[in-house]
Amino acid sequence: MLQSMKIIGGYPLFGEISISGAKNLALPAIVTTLLTDNEITLNNVPNLSDVTSLLELLEYLGCDINHDTAHKQLILKTTNIKHTEAPYDFVRKMRASILVLGPMIARFGRASVSFPGGCAIGVRAIDLHIRTLQLLGAEVTIDNGFIKAYSPNGLTGCDITFPIVTVTGTENSIMAAVLANGTTRLINAAMEPEVEELCNLLNNMGAKITGQGTSTITIEGVESLHGTTFDIMPDRIEAGTYAIASAITHGKLLLKNCIYNHLEIFFNTLKSNGVSITQQDNGVLVENNNDKINSIDISTAPYPGFPTDLQAQYMALMTISEGVSLITENLFENRLMHTQELNRMGANIIVKGNTATVKGVENLNGAPVMATDLRASASLILAGLVAKGETTVNRLYHIDRGYENIDNKLLQCGAHIKRITV
Repeated sequence: MLQSMKIIGGYPLFGEISISGAKNLALPAIVTTLLTDNEITLNNVPNLSDVTSLLELLEYLGCDINHDTAHKQLILKTTNIKHTEAPYDFVRKMRASILVLGPMIARFGRASVSFPGGCAIGVRAIDLHIRTLQLLGAEVTIDNGFIKAYSPNGLTGCDITFPIVTVTGTENSIMAAVLANGTTRLINAAMEPEVEELCNLLNNMGAKITGQGTSTITIEGVESLHGTTFDIMPDRIEAGTYAIASAITHGKLLLKNCIYNHLEIFFNTLKSNGVSITQQDNGVLVENNNDKINSIDISTAPYPGFPTDLQAQYMALMTISEGVSLITENLFENRLMHTQELNRMGANIIVKGNTATVKGVENLNGAPVMATDLRASASLILAGLVAKGETTVNRLYHIDRGYENIDNKLLQCGAHIKRITV
């Protein structure tokens, strides 16, 4: 059954929100179990539909799974892998399924992965994953919608230069290279905190990786990896979303466990908007006492730039700012589709190419709207929090891919929000 979110806007948010584990680390962290026959224990794993979808795929492959959702702990073991093929029925739900490709070819010498599905925000070049495996010595073919890779004698380390910064491409390459013969250097690698933490997890398993957090990552291949226990860091995108919730409603929220340094450019932007940001021992306090919100231009970029995953949410804030804001999306060509839905709520947004010109309005008005992807759904919920009247956000399944209990977290801070089944 389909679910929607009904929101009555106009209520400022006050209180504390505990930031859940990072979705964009949890997914590749789960996949590391394919690199060893030892047990992997992950703590602070968020309860998300994307996590569930990935676990369904791993279970099909033959992974033993003990998932304690109440304590957010996940214990994984892949001693007896049954399949090295990831069928379309599993992969179609999420693009992150491509991450099983690198570990399977590294450990088993073969892998077959259906072309993945997921969000409609734009093309995420699968050819970068294929090219990396070929450079490492795998034979890769495309057959009936499947990426098929073979390397019966193992992979061989080499230098790989990415033509563009790619997060999943970097992660897949790292996991393929940890068991390769020799040394691999990834040049123009992604520097996201999630990539750095993935490297730290793999090093805990016995990998030899240096340079994580920089644009050049060096992986010295090892013969095998072992089990470990690892904590998933807090989700910086979830934290940024709730920071905007505080700003847009003129509220005051303590984002518990939020790591300030992971969002420094984003928080500096909010400060320029007139929002107070204060680091505390247990998180970050976000408060907006100002009557107006300053308009600021932003342009998305790979980390440490302004996150593309916060662009839609930030646009919701700019719809009620004073003045005009230019929002340029540089990473995904279809990531401005939420503008149509925001305009249905009374926003004044004109899109030309990859840039949205947002002219602030005095207020938004509640309306039925439809989410087009994960972050777009968050932007519509944020808009609903400040809009006059009732907003209904449809296609709610998008939000559950990346936000754990978003309605309950907002409800506890004073939002008038309710999930309904239609």
